[in-house]
Amino acid sequence: MEPTRRYTIKQTWARDKGIPAVFIAVAIRTTERAVLLTGGGTLDARGNCMLCGRTLTHPVSLLTGIGPECGQHYWDEKILGPYGFTAEHTARLKKMMLDIKFKNIWLPKSAIKAVTDTNEIVKIAEPTPKEKAAEQTKTARQITGNTIEIKFPFDFGTLAAIKTRIKSRRWNPDKKIWTASLTVSNIQALVDLGFEIGNRLKAILENANKTAAGSVPAQKLKLNGKIGKALFPYQKAGIEFADQCNGNVLIADEMGLGKTIQALGWLELHPEIRPAVIVVPASLKLNWQKEIDMWMSKKKKSVICSGRKPTKADKKALTKTDLIIINYDILSNEWLDEFKRIKIQAMIIDEVHMIKSPAAKRTKAVMKLKRMVNHTLALSGTPITNRPIELFTTIKMLAPQLFGSKFEFAQEFCNARHNGYGWDFSGAKNTEKLHKILTESIMIRRLKADVLKDLPAKMRSVVPMEITNRSVYIKAESDFISYLKKIDPEKAKSAERAETLVQIEGLKQLTIAGKIKACKLWIKEHLETNGKLVVFCTHKSTINHLMAAFKDVAVKLDGSTSQTDRQVVVDKFQTDDSVRLFVGNIKAAGVGITLTAASSVAFLEFPWTPAELDQSEDRIHRIGQEADSVNIYYLIADQTIETEIAELLDKKRKVIQSVLDGKEVEDENLLTELINKYK
Repeated sequence: MEPTRRYTIKQTWARDKGIPAVFIAVAIRTTERAVLLTGGGTLDARGNCMLCGRTLTHPVSLLTGIGPECGQHYWDEKILGPYGFTAEHTARLKKMMLDIKFKNIWLPKSAIKAVTDTNEIVKIAEPTPKEKAAEQTKTARQITGNTIEIKFPFDFGTLAAIKTRIKSRRWNPDKKIWTASLTVSNIQALVDLGFEIGNRLKAILENANKTAAGSVPAQKLKLNGKIGKALFPYQKAGIEFADQCNGNVLIADEMGLGKTIQALGWLELHPEIRPAVIVVPASLKLNWQKEIDMWMSKKKKSVICSGRKPTKADKKALTKTDLIIINYDILSNEWLDEFKRIKIQAMIIDEVHMIKSPAAKRTKAVMKLKRMVNHTLALSGTPITNRPIELFTTIKMLAPQLFGSKFEFAQEFCNARHNGYGWDFSGAKNTEKLHKILTESIMIRRLKADVLKDLPAKMRSVVPMEITNRSVYIKAESDFISYLKKIDPEKAKSAERAETLVQIEGLKQLTIAGKIKACKLWIKEHLETNGKLVVFCTHKSTINHLMAAFKDVAVKLDGSTSQTDRQVVVDKFQTDDSVRLFVGNIKAAGVGITLTAASSVAFLEFPWTPAELDQSEDRIHRIGQEADSVNIYYLIADQTIETEIAELLDKKRKVIQSVLDGKEVEDENLLTELINKYK
């Protein structure tokens, strides 16, 4: 043990630590910059006030070692008397000094003015086993939802590590403990520094240290029914990763790789987690219902929410369903109150990049919904549309412990800088580090290039569209059916055929008029988040509608386009990055041109033969196509003549072995079948 020594320290440090400025102590531990002391008051003043360290001049102060201000004897004649200090009061002040004791106080060496030898001795009691354990243990535990309490026996090495490695740390001078933001990086840093962490922190860290998404073993997943048979291996891996994340995951696969079926697959894996709410853009509500009907088993009927406020019928329907579909625009407090009433258990957020702005109403509504559930599956092929800060809201929703505050995230990953007016978070840095953290915690992302071996050459999807003129359409369809019933079957094959086609054409025109608004919205959302797109139509009026809506980013090719201009239009779409949409007539643009700058094609209207469909699809799927697998979307108006035509086209395609070998199907056959379906 070190010998007892006399210390003189700076007055400011004496006040801060609540100890005398002159004292005797034993150095328990010494580092390069500080010393741990245990000691107490001394009577060896040597001309300085032992409490404040000032030089003494008054005879009584020199006798007692305490100045008149610290001893409170500089003014009271009852204490001083006319001739000096009494023995009684001298004894009082000496006892006051000897009663001062302190234990294990760290002082920086820069606070010590002098260290000298002394004959006095500080007796150090042996620490109890509990004290020994406390001195050796460094602990960290969760004390609130987002705060870690950090305790450790003081030494400058640990203190320096805390200050350099722990983000959002704060010193609590009252409790004499450190606190920090509850983030995975902070927990891992504390483990690396040898801290013993609490069980809740261990659970968070274990969940964050799940197997990286790219190596998730798909064979562990067991899903029965249609969905189990339909999943590609990489989709099974995605569901397995979502399950490892306890259903709090960002599925960020490239467009066309089946994020919807993966989210539904996780719900299918957990039928006990019901009801679930699916929040989507308005244009995708019918598509989600179609996917649910196609893949989910043991389900109650799904419900699509409409209107700003739920009606009595809506409230009744919500209690009888497992899966609820609602669009962002109507996610109001009234709907949220109903979801709270029925105790929803999970939610799917499709196109989650739509809540990138924390101040937006839709973001606030989704965050309220999040507080009701324990499982959130977020889907987006482009979770970051421009800059990393756009991802912060999604991260905070799925894993609030992953990073600290928004400002800390911006400093580390957004190159935060002050521009003189405020903070600018529009930059980016450490992007590889951010990607690694996300893919090892909450995000799974695969590109088409990563999973090409699993993909077919063409991936066809039906996107149901609601029409806005339903009542007008129903009347026209009823008139058409009445008309068909009056026609003699033999005459329908010949003389009446032209008139029948006119009637059908009228229904097709009503259909495209009713769905054009929804189609434009779908195209707009596609262009905002994905690459170039080719759209095929049959009517000139439809092409003109689209060109009026997308004239700044679109080119068109129809029957009015000259042979010279055809190649100019194609070259512009192929080479000009600002031209993102090609609008073509199926007959005029469906053959003889190459549109391989796009990997997606959408059909708004449909021809009479599957050959024309396949030829149009092949404009983007040719030798030299950058993407070996392309996405084909059929935007079909729900419960209209388009549904019937599409089913017949698909039937004809299968009859001629899925991919046409050049043999065209006769229009009469399809027309006859269409008429028979309506009779």
